[in-house]
Amino acid sequence: MKVSQQSQSIIESAIRTAIAKYLCACEQTIVTDIHLQPDQPSGQLTIYDDDDQELANVLVEEWTRYEDDDFLEGIQPTLRSILRRMKEAGNFDKITILKPYSFTLVDEDKETVAELLLIDDDTLLVNKELLQGLDKELDEFLKELLEK
Repeated sequence: MKVSQQSQSIIESAIRTAIAKYLCACEQTIVTDIHLQPDQPSGQLTIYDDDDQELANVLVEEWTRYEDDDFLEGIQPTLRSILRRMKEAGNFDKITILKPYSFTLVDEDKETVAELLLIDDDTLLVNKELLQGLDKELDEFLKELLEK
């Protein structure tokens, strides 16, 4: 699903508002994840923590016009891209949440649909892009190893 630059800015602003509640120069003491709950019919994006405390809520009008059944799957690449960009810009560096923590996509029942971004110093979240071609490389490695 293509999401306009304006809608991406609205989503990024909501994420900034949500994480602002966890920014300070103090010690990391909070244990939580950040949950993004989009509602396609209303266009609402609600962001909340593990205690269901609402951190931000915005309207993404563009979502209300989306007619396919794969809405949650369709917005995952956009949300991942926004979060990755924010991480690379250092937006999550001063958050007081203990690592590791995640940004997750949840459905209307608050069930996790996907982990969008894992923030941890030592862990890499495996995704389809990372695994592309891995089978072929492993097969070639095994073949070469067995020939020796």
